Amino acid sequence: QVQLVESGGGLVQSGGSLRLSCVAFGFSISTSPMNWYRQAPGKERELVAGISNFDGSTIYADSVKGRFTISKDNAKNTVNLQMNSLKPEDTGVYFCRGMYGTTQYWGQGTQVTVSA
Repeated sequence: QVQLVESGGGLVQSGGSLRLSCVAFGFSISTSPMNWYRQAPGKERELVAGISNFDGSTIYADSVKGRFTISKDNAKNTVNLQMNSLKPEDTGVYFCRGMYGTTQYWGQGTQVTVSA
């Protein structure tokens, strides 16, 4: 069964850091581009960061460049998102997304709340 499980969310003060993790079950992340998305209350889900399964290249939303870092550990089948210098506007539910074949899978999400 294909499943993505996120963890690491929580409540943090502005300027603080959090590290999110996403563990994949049922498929290997080495065969899939992996992405982190977030959804703030009342807003659409947006891409935050992505990492290629071919060459490990990364992409970031302009709003998080220089503050967030996506990485992966193929041996642990895990993708991480290190978030530094957090701002209140980073608040939202963070989702991990992966592909197995032509089907995309989403985790259940983890809540990140940044207080001013």
